[in-house]
Amino acid sequence: MPNHLADSASPYLLQHAGNPVDWYPWGTEAFEEAARRDLPLMVSVGYSSCHWCHVMALESFSDPEIAEVINTYFIAVKVDREEMPEVDSSLMQATLALTGSGGWPNTVFCTPEGEPFFAGTYFPPVARGGQPGLVDVVGALGQAWQQRRGEVVEQAGIIAEQLRQGAEPPAATAPVPPAQDLLDAVGADYDIVTGGFGGPVKFPGPTLIDALLVKGDPTSLDMAQNTCEHLVRGGIFDQVGGGFHRYSTDSQWVVPHFEKMLDGNALLLGTMARCWRRTADHDPDRRELYSHAARRTVSWLEREMTTDDGLLAASLDADSDDLAGHSHEGMYYLWNPDLLVDALGAEEADWLRPLVHIDAAGNFENGLSTLQMRGRVDWKRINTDLDKLLALRQVRPAPDRDDKVITAWNAMAIDSLVEAGMILREWTWVSLAADLAERLWAAHWAGRTPLRTSLHGVPGAPAVAEDHAHLALALAGLAGATGRGVWLDRAVEVAQRAVERFSADDGSFLDAEPSALVAVPSRQLTDDACPSVTATMVKALRRVGLMAERQDLLDRADRASAVLAPVVAQNPRFAGWALADHLIRDDARRGLKPATVVVVEEDEVPGDLASAAWRMAPAGSALVRGKAGTSGFGSWFQDRTDSTGPTAYVCRGTVCLEPVTDFLELKDPLWRRV
Repeated sequence: MPNHLADSASPYLLQHAGNPVDWYPWGTEAFEEAARRDLPLMVSVGYSSCHWCHVMALESFSDPEIAEVINTYFIAVKVDREEMPEVDSSLMQATLALTGSGGWPNTVFCTPEGEPFFAGTYFPPVARGGQPGLVDVVGALGQAWQQRRGEVVEQAGIIAEQLRQGAEPPAATAPVPPAQDLLDAVGADYDIVTGGFGGPVKFPGPTLIDALLVKGDPTSLDMAQNTCEHLVRGGIFDQVGGGFHRYSTDSQWVVPHFEKMLDGNALLLGTMARCWRRTADHDPDRRELYSHAARRTVSWLEREMTTDDGLLAASLDADSDDLAGHSHEGMYYLWNPDLLVDALGAEEADWLRPLVHIDAAGNFENGLSTLQMRGRVDWKRINTDLDKLLALRQVRPAPDRDDKVITAWNAMAIDSLVEAGMILREWTWVSLAADLAERLWAAHWAGRTPLRTSLHGVPGAPAVAEDHAHLALALAGLAGATGRGVWLDRAVEVAQRAVERFSADDGSFLDAEPSALVAVPSRQLTDDACPSVTATMVKALRRVGLMAERQDLLDRADRASAVLAPVVAQNPRFAGWALADHLIRDDARRGLKPATVVVVEEDEVPGDLASAAWRMAPAGSALVRGKAGTSGFGSWFQDRTDSTGPTAYVCRGTVCLEPVTDFLELKDPLWRRV
């Protein structure tokens, strides 16, 4: 039986287009069919590079007998969580409420009106290891719908109401604790040995690291630096090709879950640059680690993630084939001593092996290992060896790539390329960011309904709040680095549209506009792999408002930030960018205030003064460089000249210091005088 996924612009949905399950994409057609046939919905949420999604597809959704049971009792609906994050978030809240845990694939059973009544994640085809089998679950729930519908509908209504109540932001019952108390609360979950938080499964947590870098006090700075160092040294970082895997399955960052996501890597690129700028000159080993990770990650983005459209693909699968054509998780990335000898020769392999922690026993399966970076590093020699390993690895069967282009994730990459390029003096990264922005604007935004996704130029899902927030933030940052006012104009346009479309009554931001198909509108105020929409909007509105001199946008940021205050107070570890905003405002009260820094210089390539501004300005500052008389930035360039060479004007509001021409003057005491 052909299903309804063949015309999708989602690679994940297309992977299921040949299933015997009569899948529908999420939309009115599925809900209308459920109403017409008087059947509930079985909604399966996943994404293209999800390992267990592939397992469930192979075991269950490809089985004609299981498909027949599903098709008999349910209208089956497939959702790409990356394409429709608001649907994913709403259904995941149901799964968390019903089971206490979540993950993907996410399997949620709903009434024809979309209210969940049962949920789980991965189900084996038949009962196994204490888990119920999918065929049994589907049969039992289908019969319950037919025979005890009143109970099912009542249960669904109760769950939906509880979820609606749970979606309300926590009330501010007390003032937000002092900044040090919040940092102490974060530190309670810190792994002092190998960095990171929680465990044994560990996620990198770039938004939390960003918050720890705000103040630069020894304790929080050590947590950030130690975490970044172990991330770069560990197997979670692809030492050969660059880029980070999604998370570590152990507490030492040795063996990752091997999928590579654009969003996490885009965020970590910026985090590594910010960690570099917070690390003292007299700690060159750590600085070199962070810059090494940034450079290898950018190389990976250009080499492996750039689509034919010149934009960035969403992800790489965890699985790939061995030489016999059998698929294994991580196969593309693993090594053993013999493979090192094949690539480098015996003498060089003997030198490299202990540095990357390779031995005959292996740390994964069948004597294979991830590479880790141990001890002091001879960077010239080891980079030469890593390049040789990369050349050999590129003849291996590569993991499949999800070519879906996601606006928010490309915008994250643009923003991090700009900041990392300015901090690390890699000006070509800023040019790369500008090229990405031009292509993204043309493909997803200009003259059309804004898009969240596309596939090979074919439009996909419409843009949601996350896309607006990250795009506004990125375009403003690009405007500042290039001095092109058109980018700021576009940032203002996107930010204003976000405020109009996604504002909630309390001042926060909804993940998407309310839809009749989503029983419980999604508004997630904590971070997961990415920062919450509201926290991102706060950051974007502050940057755009400062650069465009738009007090209304700054006021709107304050209103949204106030809603996040109790979230920060209750769980700062899972509210990284909201915590960062709180710490920035705490520093401002203590005299270290974010500033608007205008660098006037004639050269197209940023000079020492501009680089120093990006390296030294307090977190939360708005940074702009351009030629004298540059337009499109409010009044920031009025009466600003570079008559004696590149000149920096450091301002807060309408108050500015005397012009600075020596980059050495951009030191901490200067910011405290603003």
